[in-house]
Amino acid sequence: MTKFTVNDRPVQYRMDSQTPLLWALRDASNLTGTKYGCGTGDCGACTVDVDGQAIRACQVTIAAIEGRFVTTIEGLSPDRSHPLQQAWAAQNVPQCGYCQSGMIMTASVLLKRNSNPTDAEIEAAMTNICRCGTYPRIREAIRQAGRIMRGEERVAAAPAPGIAPDDAARRVPGLTPPADSKEP
Repeated sequence: MTKFTVNDRPVQYRMDSQTPLLWALRDASNLTGTKYGCGTGDCGACTVDVDGQAIRACQVTIAAIEGRFVTTIEGLSPDRSHPLQQAWAAQNVPQCGYCQSGMIMTASVLLKRNSNPTDAEIEAAMTNICRCGTYPRIREAIRQAGRIMRGEERVAAAPAPGIAPDDAARRVPGLTPPADSKEP
């Protein structure tokens, strides 16, 4: 049995000790924000914070994580209030969104160490791949999150998670079924 802490909660996995962390998080803990991308550690979609290091979860076994502290995107901020999540929304970074949790987790490790990184430091830390090519917006979001963390800037809050479809339809007329529709 492998034991470590995930998002401030102790966990015990009754899985083969050579199971990649990615699959333990997704399959056993239902923490699906950590994405499978390439399986070779190149894309970074599966990046999590392990004891303050950005780790590709597809490349590390649960045995190697024994006794350590893991933070996933779900543990970064359940209500999207983390400065990176706020800046990500403010800078309109997401497009397809697939790489976003890994990007945000990599950037969070960078900003924990240095809330005012240079462009060169951002480039060196952010080795994740964005299929949509939003790199300029990613860099600006990291800079903005740093300013928020340092108390130099504020942004309007991003929408709360878990908006019910009915609520979304009330807010967005294009999602409201036509009056003659049989939909509820």
